[in-house]
Amino acid sequence: MKAALCKRLDGPAGLVVETRPEPVAREGEAIIRVAAAGLNFADTLITRGKYQFKPELPFSPGAEIAGVVDAVEPNEFGIHVEQPVMAYVNWGGAAEKIAVDVSKLVPIPAGVPLTVAAGLSVTYGTAIHGLADRGKLKAGETVVVTGAAGGAGQAAVEIAKLIGARVIAVVSSNDKAAVARAAGADEIILFPGSDLKTEVRNLTGGNGADVVYDCVGGEASEPLIRALAWQGRFLVVGFAAGDIPKIPLNLLLLRGAEIAGVFWGEAVMRDPAGHRANMTKVLEWVREGRLRPRIHGTYPLDKIAEALSVLDRREATGKIVITMG
Repeated sequence: MKAALCKRLDGPAGLVVETRPEPVAREGEAIIRVAAAGLNFADTLITRGKYQFKPELPFSPGAEIAGVVDAVEPNEFGIHVEQPVMAYVNWGGAAEKIAVDVSKLVPIPAGVPLTVAAGLSVTYGTAIHGLADRGKLKAGETVVVTGAAGGAGQAAVEIAKLIGARVIAVVSSNDKAAVARAAGADEIILFPGSDLKTEVRNLTGGNGADVVYDCVGGEASEPLIRALAWQGRFLVVGFAAGDIPKIPLNLLLLRGAEIAGVFWGEAVMRDPAGHRANMTKVLEWVREGRLRPRIHGTYPLDKIAEALSVLDRREATGKIVITMG
């Protein structure tokens, strides 16, 4: 089989496509014929040795896959041969076949393209876990999403709207504001350049936000905690600004508020059943046409270095997907 291999930690430049032996399933695993693999910014880090996971060289990048079951033993999950499935695999997805623990497989319903399913796990999985599981977001509540024009932010805007929430998007430019509005945002705040606490308070009639989904960190975090409603929930998703803020804990006391970490990758490992339920819901929204994920581009496996470079340069406005066909 063909696989993209990272042979040196130089980012996209360190990738080559070679023929490798086909994987052999261990107990509890299925062999998947991969049709498509989603790439993420984390792949630019893992191929430089800068990610939290550091697989031994050589390894294949690609944390998200969609394909068809090639071989599997009878199992409690009802997974069977020739069934379309998706999975989050950490790395190794940029290959024509991969062995995956059966418990990680999520069936793909008819009508959902494999190229779309391949790019759902990370951004939409994080969004639904963060907003629904950690943030307990309810219909009619107001959520603020920072970095709302990025991949994680757009997914959070879309999932929040499907839950029935009002969304205030925080972005850094008018161009990004257009992206957030296209994703479904109801209101826009430009930052830097505005007082986040005052803007959120004004847009909520003085009540504040029920939930903040913070992908940015840095200088945005503290004023948004100050803008929380009574018993508001502040979700720590990421630190795209680069700085990890230090928060005065009295702000939580005064609002009866909570800060919750959204460590989606760990949650997937600890609660695979919860992850399957969340992704089944996301897939159903896609099948119904209520969720329309954007794909920036699809690239054949032998163009993976070019594809990863798009992410490396921060040029992607949707998902980057590798196809094996």
